[in-house]
Amino acid sequence: MNLHGIVAVSGKPGLWKALAQNKTGFILESLDAQKTKLVANLSTAKLAALDEITIFSYDEDILLKDVFERMKAAANVPDAKADGNKLRQFFREVAPDHDEEKVYASDMKKIVSWYAILKDMPLFSEEPPAVAEEAAPVAPEPVVEPEPVAEPVKAKPAAKKAKAEATVTEEKPKAPKKKKAE
Repeated sequence: MNLHGIVAVSGKPGLWKALAQNKTGFILESLDAQKTKLVANLSTAKLAALDEITIFSYDEDILLKDVFERMKAAANVPDAKADGNKLRQFFREVAPDHDEEKVYASDMKKIVSWYAILKDMPLFSEEPPAVAEEAAPVAPEPVVEPEPVAEPVKAKPAAKKAKAEATVTEEKPKAPKKKKAE
């Protein structure tokens, strides 16, 4: 399941795919049939990447990706408009260790509606891109430093520089001018 680049925007329904980033925020495209574009300003909108969202649990937080995998394997996924008791019962199956005091019915409705949007998309069944660290290690090439070459020193510019430094040290700083009394 590849959720990389899929975000939820606060105050906007549905899910969005991050297309590009500019200096003020992100350019997003909706994942619904309309494919509307939106520029989300980072100073006013809050973005939540789905691959980083977790659900409260008693032990360790549960990744949203893991809940989606269990929902895919579940027989009947309830509608997002189902009542809270039915959603709670379903969540006890797909996320049995979730904290029932911290995970509200609105959270469960949101997750079920996100699943309904994502389940038919091709990115839902593809694998996430491999991280560069997991790739085969490449042996670093040895760095060969060139040997420094001594350049011949010119005598005349050095003599001029020494003479200029001598004249600078011989000059006395000027005393500040006194103001006239009026």
